[in-house]
Amino acid sequence: MAPDPRGLVAIDVHTHVHFSTRGSQTEAGRARMAEMKAHFKSDVLGMDLPRLAAFYRERRMAAVAFVIDSLGDPEEHAATNEEIGELAAEHDDVIIPFASVHPLRGRAGARTARRLIERYGFRGFKFHPSVQEFYPNDRTAYPIYEVLAEHRLPALFHTGQNGVGAGTPGGGGIRLKYSNPLFLDDVAADFPDMPIIMAHPSFPWQDEALAIAVHKAQVYLDMSGWSPKYFPPQLVHYANTLLRRKVLFGTDFPLFTPERWMADLERTEIRDSVKPDLMLHNAARLFGLETGPAAG
Repeated sequence: MAPDPRGLVAIDVHTHVHFSTRGSQTEAGRARMAEMKAHFKSDVLGMDLPRLAAFYRERRMAAVAFVIDSLGDPEEHAATNEEIGELAAEHDDVIIPFASVHPLRGRAGARTARRLIERYGFRGFKFHPSVQEFYPNDRTAYPIYEVLAEHRLPALFHTGQNGVGAGTPGGGGIRLKYSNPLFLDDVAADFPDMPIIMAHPSFPWQDEALAIAVHKAQVYLDMSGWSPKYFPPQLVHYANTLLRRKVLFGTDFPLFTPERWMADLERTEIRDSVKPDLMLHNAARLFGLETGPAAG
């Protein structure tokens, strides 16, 4: 089973699962939750995947859900790819599961990616160049991309500015250079069968992101992580014109709730005629779901 767009008002292509079902109840999990509440100033934190599914089901939305793989020991409270895969199968009416394999795992990572796809049915993969400290066109990552291209699964890459470490001394050690979307032009050229989603308005490289999305047929723009009222003018222009069938609704939940994001969308010049594709139909086509009229 997969989400049926005929019963949905939107597909959110960018949500984070920060806690495992067990980990949200541990001391480390509760401490992490307190940190997140202070950072995000949000009342929708601490969700494991079943609660995330219930949250989106209530809103007649589907959600792409994922974790981010690291090379170090995982945090005690964090969900794993395997947990995401298992629980997504129980909530496949609203959850579209993405896996995460650190690109620098190379050929071993490619074997892991293949296992995750074949055992759990993941529908795409998430990469975060600044957090995972790699350039997307690093050839070490190419064996993983080869697996995704073989299965024609999308790869979602963080681009541009980073909320992690923002405003702290040294930015928490996060280096923005890895998330310049121009590195994805090589990836898009080398893997034409792997759809690429460039996540977030790509400040300060918005023009580079737009150029790649216009030039490469399989490249899409996920508009998560920013309030729409702060979208750069050129992003709004291209969303209304050349890229109207390649822009995707995303919140970066729990950074934004769908309600907040959609309310701010109404304060932009994005045309009403574009919104059905932006909110639902572009993602439905990308994920190979049957399309139909949006729910009223």
